[in-house]
Formats: sequence, C-alpha cells, structure tokens
Amino acid sequence: MANLLLIESPGKVKKLGQILGTGWIIKASMGHVRELANDGVDALGFDLEAGRIACRYQPRDARSKKVLSDLRQAVKKADRVYIATDPDREGETIGWHLQQALRLKHPQRVVYSEITPQAVRAAIAQPRSLDQSLIAAGRARDCLDKLVGYTGSRHVVWPLNNGAKSMGRVQSATLHLLCVREQAIQAFVPQDYWSVWVSYGEGFKAFYRSRLQPQRKQTKDIADDKKAEPESERVTAQEKANELVAIAQAHPHAVVRVEGKQTTQSPPPPFVTSTLQQAAGSKLRFRPEQTMKVAQSLYEKGYITYMRTDSVNLSASFCESVRQYLQQHDPSNLPQQKTRHRAVKGAQEAHEAIRPTDVNRQPDALQGELDSDSARLYELIWHRAIASQCAPARLRKTRIVTQSGEAYWEARGQVLEFAGYTRYWHNISADSVLPVLTQGQVLQLNQAQAEPKQTQPPSRYSEPKLVKLMEQKGIGRPSTYAPTIKTLRQREYVQVVKGKLQPTTLGLELDSALEKLLPDLIQPEFTAQMESELDTIATGKQEWQAYLIDWNQNYFAPAIAKAKAQLVSLPPFSPKPLASAVNNAGRSSTSKTTPTQGRPTKTQCPTCGETMNKVPSRSKKMKARHFLKCSGAGCNTVMFWNAKAKRYELPHAQRQALNPEMFVDRPCPVCGAMLERYFYTKAGQEKVMLRCSIVAHRRGKCQEVAFFQSRGEFWSPKFGTLQLPESTLAGSKKTGQE
Repeated sequence: MANLLLIESPGKVKKLGQILGTGWIIKASMGHVRELANDGVDALGFDLEAGRIACRYQPRDARSKKVLSDLRQAVKKADRVYIATDPDREGETIGWHLQQALRLKHPQRVVYSEITPQAVRAAIAQPRSLDQSLIAAGRARDCLDKLVGYTGSRHVVWPLNNGAKSMGRVQSATLHLLCVREQAIQAFVPQDYWSVWVSYGEGFKAFYRSRLQPQRKQTKDIADDKKAEPESERVTAQEKANELVAIAQAHPHAVVRVEGKQTTQSPPPPFVTSTLQQAAGSKLRFRPEQTMKVAQSLYEKGYITYMRTDSVNLSASFCESVRQYLQQHDPSNLPQQKTRHRAVKGAQEAHEAIRPTDVNRQPDALQGELDSDSARLYELIWHRAIASQCAPARLRKTRIVTQSGEAYWEARGQVLEFAGYTRYWHNISADSVLPVLTQGQVLQLNQAQAEPKQTQPPSRYSEPKLVKLMEQKGIGRPSTYAPTIKTLRQREYVQVVKGKLQPTTLGLELDSALEKLLPDLIQPEFTAQMESELDTIATGKQEWQAYLIDWNQNYFAPAIAKAKAQLVSLPPFSPKPLASAVNNAGRSSTSKTTPTQGRPTKTQCPTCGETMNKVPSRSKKMKARHFLKCSGAGCNTVMFWNAKAKRYELPHAQRQALNPEMFVDRPCPVCGAMLERYFYTKAGQEKVMLRCSIVAHRRGKCQEVAFFQSRGEFWSPKFGTLQLPESTLAGSKKTGQE
C-alpha cells in the first residue's frame, strides 16, 4: 500500500508528485473542508457552556462533502497518512479538521515553506504530530469571529434598517480607520500660505529659513533625514512674504555655512506578506487579493517560499547562496558579515520571509515559463531578497546656508556615491548636485519669489497603504489583510476613487452607529489585544475555551445587551455629502448608498405580530433585491423571499425555534432527530412533506429523508410508509391552510 499526502491546493499536486515519485498518493482538500454549523443561538454553531465550548462542525458545501468522501476512499488504500497543509495556524487547523472528519488515528504532520525536493523530503523525513496549541488558536479565531460577526450583525447592524449587512471583528476596526481619516478630510479647512525662495547665478535654488539652523551631527544612517523640513518655512501672511522678497532683492547674498557629510542607508528587509502587498500595489498596481493569488501560484509551482508570513528571517542556506551569487556577479556589493533585520513588533515568525527558492533562477530566465503577472511579481521578490543581503548604500549630503539682510536661505543636495543594495531595490532619489562653494562667498541673485500655496487635507489610503496601517495597528494577520479589504468593497462600505479607498455613506453611517453602540470593538487597540490573546493561545500559555467564555461573559454579552437597549434611542444619521466621489457610471456615490429605513408591508412578523418593513439589499446571494425586517422595537426577525414557493420565509436557523408546531412525533430514520413538516407548491397545488428537522443533516446524511403525503399517509421512496395519527394529519392540513 502507498503513502497518502494530504495537501490544501490542487495546484501543488503535480510538483509534489514529481518530487515524491511512485508509492505516493497526493490528494488536495481544496482548502477548508469543514466549518461551524449554522444552528443554535444566533446560528453560531457552538454553545458557550460552563467551562467548555461545544462546537458543531459540518462540511462547508457540496464540494467539500464530495472531497471528504473521496479522501476517505484514499485513506483506505494507504499505509500511512501525512498531513501537509500550509505552514501556519490556518493550515494546522485544516489539518485537524481532516483528522477529525477522516477519523485518522495517528496522522503524520509535515511542514515545509517551499516546494523543492530538498525541503519536501526533509519534511517527510521529520514528521511530527499536529500542534494542539496552534489548533486551539485557530478554533478560537473561528469561534471569536463568528461570535462577533453573527451576533453583532443580527442584534446591532440589522436593526439599523439601512441596508448594512454585517460587521466583524477585523472588518469593523478596519472600516473605522478609513472613516476616521474621512472625517478628518471632511473637517479640514484649507489655509493659504506662501513658500519664499531665491535662485542664484551659481546654479542652485534656496528656500527661506527664519533663523540659522544648528549644524547637523555626523550620522551613519539617513533615517533622521526622512523627517526633513519642507522646502520653505510657511509664511502665512502675504505682507510678510512680500517683505521677504523685498529683503532678498535689496541686500547682498553670501554663504554663511557649507556642510557636507557621508551617510549610509541600510538595505530593506526581505518581503513579508504586508510589504509584498504594498510594493506590488505601488510598483505593479496589483490589488492585495491579486498579489496573493499570483504569489500562491508562484509558491505552488516551486518558485518562491510560502507567501503568508510576518517573519523577515532567511534561512542560513539561502543567505549563503546569495553571498556566493554576489561574490560571482557583484563582489563590491558583498558585505563583510551576513545582514540581519529586526522583526516587526508582534510578529509570530513561524517561518521564513518571502524569497525565491533558488537565487540562481534569475527573472530574465523565466520570461517564457511564467505569465506576465507572475513574472513581474517574481522579479519584485527576487530583487528584494537579493537587496536585503547587500551592502548599505552611501550618500554624500550637502547643505548650503546663505544670508541676505535678516533672512536666511537654505539649499540641500544629495548624491549617491555608492549604490549598494539600490542596484537591486531602488528607494533613494538623488537630488540636485550643489556647486562647490566656500564660506563667506558672495552670490549673484537671479530671482526672488513668493509662491502662493494652500494646505492640503490628509490623503485617503490606497489599498497598499491600508495594509501597512493594519499591520502597524495590529489589526488582523497576514492571511486576513486582503480578504478584509475585499469584504469592505463587496459590502459597499468603501469604494475605490482615483486609486484610493473612500468610505461610502453606508460605511460612514455604520461606523458612526458602531462608535455609539460598540465603541470598544471598533478600536484598533482593542482588536490588536485580541490578536495578542490568540498569540498567547498559540504558544500554549492560555486555554482557548476559558478565554473565549470569559471574554464573552465579561465584555461581549453585556456590550451587546447595552447596544440593544441603546438602539431604540439612536438618532438618525445624517453624514456630510462625500466630496468628489463619482462612480464609474458617472453618478454620485452618495445617491447610490443613501440609507433607507424600509417601507411598511402587509406582512406580519411571525414572532411578535408587528408590521414587516421592506428593506433594500445589494447582496448577490439573494434573488430578491430586498428582505423584510420587523418594525417592532427589540425584535430582529427578518424574512427572505422564496421564489419557488412564492412567499417570504424565515432563515433556516430560525424556523425551528419560531415554528414548534411544524414538528411531528416521529424520528428521522437516519439520525433519530424529530421530523418536521415542510410545505411547498407543485403544479399550482399546496403540498406537504416530512423531512429531518436538523438543517445541517438535511444537507448531508439525511438528504434523502423525504416522506410525501399521499392518501392519508406519508410515503418515502427509500424508507417506505410512515403511519401517523389522524390528529397529526389533520394538523398538517390545518397548518398548510393557514
């Protein structure tokens, strides 16, 4: 019998098959195979009991169900099962789900961060057991995200009646960052100022300074110069600007100080997930999800290491191969010692930075092997990895200060004397070269001018800049950056305007409401603290169920209860019109996302009897462009249109609790749960059938449980006739008529 290797993506099968050869069966799970069921309180799929959390998992969809069936057959043919899901918490959790769903007793966990013969064979030779701490962190994240998302959406977001569909632990904190910036932009009041400068016949330009600046100290790094002053000190009055021009024209100019110093700039670290998304966004115009899709393809084909990482570390073997490459091709750029980079605060550093698997596989040699996007991204990764191990760049920075009357004028120049790492990663611009001057030298004035300017509001975030901000604030993890931004766009909470993310009116309204109702939950610091707690769980220092139960009991449940009480008195939201927000169709975005409270209908709420309101919805998952929402205070009942039955129905997760009369006193022949009545229309006639009452089972093992009513009894093609009391049959007819 063969060895079975379980992986996530089918894109790796061919490459791994070539590496492992005969005697191996390689099967892909297609990512996640199970998820929390949509049942129980708020359809969470788990119960927060005293001291423990009871989770109920189900296949994600029909495809996952088929995948699991195929994998069970493969397990029967294998002597030993290896789990080689991705090398992160999410991959470890997927491995645990595979173990549980396939009932594997002793699976061998193998981890590699690059799909190369050396890495894969080394991993196979040193298997380990599944890491229960990482699994605990993964399960905690799943439960935490669903608890916040489902409970918050149902009890806080839906009652707003404005078309907002959801909130989320990471999603809402990220939206808040965008809305805070948008509020600053809307509140910004521009101010006029003047930039005053002079130009000299010696061939350079200098800018006004009110006083002689202290002489700068000699430094080894130019990081302090990143906070350089603006070209000219701002002059806020035109009279003062005119006075300075007059002084410059009336008095002779002479050099009062000449400074020159050599500085160095250290090479940047190799890519992590966030910096890869930022660089690909600015240099290649890739969106974060596009970057990750292309990087995933490069990883699966064996060109780069794993692309979801926050570590800047590189393996010793790769660093040595880079040094050999530089020794052969660029010896002047070889530093005396291996370059080391400082990790980002809070980084998990589970594995390496993103790098090419083979430094000698140069970008030019792959033009025929890769598509355009893959080739461009690989080139970016290759150059950044090489640059990270090169010598620092050296610059000659000069400063000339001149004086005329009581006014000082300053010019700065920068020349790159030794390119160093910038031969591979250019991030330093050389300014104008200043002439060689001496202290006391008299200069010839060509022109003096005061240029009117206006202060600008803070700029909106591009997607790469938002990723950088999320990383700095500790919101989410490498695998969540791109999906979070994508969700905000899909929910129409934000839109892209001229390459920048701008909150829509709907997004601003939702954020304003959450700021009043759940103020802590949307703060970046609060979300970052939750990420730290998950990190603690991943290291085995904290029990995940105790943490989640305590967090819900002491914070979340009381916060939701308080928010529900405040909803009644929440004033209508009236945001300022969004500036210069025009969508592709030429229509103002404010008109597209104007909130509505819904229109009353004749339908009564099945829970409290109040009128149901029709609320517009943009969800692509719904066939109708609206849903019904109860108008009663404190009642969050919603109903959706069933096109086949031609009526509004409750969500699946709520039908059982709200319709107990639908049950019949007979067990499901497969799982033993109670059967329930289900009414439907066929050929214009109302009919009734009996089916399993557990929604998750109806999609799985009880899919064929269906008893159709015929001549006073219920009959199933598979399970035969089911005799019911006359009272039950009468109840079926009565309920159906109602």
